Amino acid sequence: MPRFTVHVRDEWLTVPCKDASYSINWLGVEALKRYAKNKPDNGGIPNIKDVRFVARRCQGQGLLDGDDTIEDVLEDNDFVELEIEGDTMSSDFIPSQPGMSYLYPYETSYYILYGNSLCSTDLVNLGRGRYKIKLTPEAEKKVEQSRELLDTIVKEKKVVYGITTGFGKFARTVIPISKLKELQENLIRSHSAGLGSPLSPERTRMLLALRINVLAKGYSGISLETLHTMIQAFNASCLSFVPEKGTVGASGDLAPLSHLALGLMGEGKMWSPKSGWADAKYVLEAHGLRPISLKPKEGLALINGTQMITSLGAEAVERAESVARQADIIAALTLEVLKGTTKAFDSDIHELRPHLGQKEVALRFRSLLDSDHHPSEIAESHRFCDRVQDAYTMRCCPQVHGIVNDTIAFVRNIINTEINSATDNPMVFAERGETISGGNFHGEYPAKALDYLAIGVHELASISERRIERLCNPSLSELPAFLVNEGGLNSGFMIAHCTAAALVSENKVLCHPSSVDSLSTSAATEDHVSMGGWAARKALRVIEHVEQVLAIELLAACQGIEFLRPLRTTTPLEKVYDLVRSVVKPWIKDRFMSADIEAVHRLLVDQKVWNVAKPYIEKYCTELLPESRPTSPTAFSLEPPPSPRKRVRLE
Repeated sequence: MPRFTVHVRDEWLTVPCKDASYSINWLGVEALKRYAKNKPDNGGIPNIKDVRFVARRCQGQGLLDGDDTIEDVLEDNDFVELEIEGDTMSSDFIPSQPGMSYLYPYETSYYILYGNSLCSTDLVNLGRGRYKIKLTPEAEKKVEQSRELLDTIVKEKKVVYGITTGFGKFARTVIPISKLKELQENLIRSHSAGLGSPLSPERTRMLLALRINVLAKGYSGISLETLHTMIQAFNASCLSFVPEKGTVGASGDLAPLSHLALGLMGEGKMWSPKSGWADAKYVLEAHGLRPISLKPKEGLALINGTQMITSLGAEAVERAESVARQADIIAALTLEVLKGTTKAFDSDIHELRPHLGQKEVALRFRSLLDSDHHPSEIAESHRFCDRVQDAYTMRCCPQVHGIVNDTIAFVRNIINTEINSATDNPMVFAERGETISGGNFHGEYPAKALDYLAIGVHELASISERRIERLCNPSLSELPAFLVNEGGLNSGFMIAHCTAAALVSENKVLCHPSSVDSLSTSAATEDHVSMGGWAARKALRVIEHVEQVLAIELLAACQGIEFLRPLRTTTPLEKVYDLVRSVVKPWIKDRFMSADIEAVHRLLVDQKVWNVAKPYIEKYCTELLPESRPTSPTAFSLEPPPSPRKRVRLE
């Protein structure tokens, strides 16, 4: 018999349906009957037949026609929201986020975790739903061994922090064995004190995957049963409501990880592609899962660590690298439009200051602009001009963009180390037969790294905004003012440049390091904290602004090309131009511009600009003479450096 979960005001009601040919109106009335039956005053509904309502499917919030049959529009175990006419939307109803269907994992593709194999690239892919998770037998054995030690500690009534004692200021309070389960449950409930919007499903998947990875190392004392339940929830994309605010980054990300655990306990809210947002117990039940039942120390094992800082940091590193290499392509196109010279990218210049990032950027510029490989009619048109050198915003791209690349490489190394680190407290050493309290939960490493990342990547927007000014200013570009004909009647890119300037200015504030701050918490037992959660969140915001500023520059450069026609630029840059024109038309007269900026921003986020230019960059690099090729294996890498740890996947 099919059944459905219906949300009426503040209640979730299970409604069985004997006949799927019944209508949506029948389902709504049946839910209202059950709702009124549970209320002493019938829920303020004197006559159910007179109630008018609207039904929505939670997933996607699609309106349901009352006359449609249930079997035509719903699936078994679907979730439905009932809006009673005259009511406001239930205060605890969180609309399902649209466009998340791609979060369904592939049916047979697994990523094998054992606590040492994960890198930022794979973590982001796990967040996007490209893999399910399995543990190695070796990891399962280590988990079981550390759990056996904890069970022995409890059986022998030893006093150990977080296992048989309270937490923080209450570390000296010994808890009776009969209340150890309640101790762990209370820990999760009391620490679920975060605020703000929930993390997106992708970011929550990353957070859950990373916590599983850390627990799989076998130093936290989690039971294999609980860990398997977490993996099952991940594989079904049953994702807890995790507010983005509330962590100070030591003792770990307590608030967000508590919210993550709360949903797994069947409390609070959860999201899945099938249900949208609903009460956690109903989401778990709809996927055939049971809430976890916490054993001694398991609550602490679930929440003590830097996984929110690190998972958001992994996304920040991946997006930063993506936008940094595309920034080189966009700047090269701008240089062509402004009729700049390529002499500043001569390899001999950069060998005299051999920073790896600087050399890499100069190589990319040469690969896109080298006239021997890619003749440019635009470049040929000003070959014999009297200009000796260009402004810094073009001439110094290798020096400015280069340090961004080196910054990203530095931060990536820290994030990948953190991803595979045990950050619990106390640590359970089964082989030594003891637990040891330490401070691996402190988030200073990723916090400092992500503050550094924001500062570094911001410079791409800062220099890009100056190039936009040169494109729009006729005294600097020799192009029509603001890149539009009939200036005055049309304003062209005037305010697009203002938007870029506003984003750069906002970034200047966001680049103030959060990790220079610390506030003592937990009655001075946690008297120095990292503020890493805010470091990660604002790094992502800075990177998004950088992407948007570069999208405006790319639009402006392509518009500049229109005024240089019929001359053509190099082949790879013509391909980039064609890509942009596939989503945005040339600017003939003023029109709504935000949609154009957003369309090109999406090209950058999806790395389509890089994918168009990459084959030409690779071909140029392979054609270098052997003695001219870089000696460092990572100097001119086109892809992120591989993780030093073995990665294993089972298809």
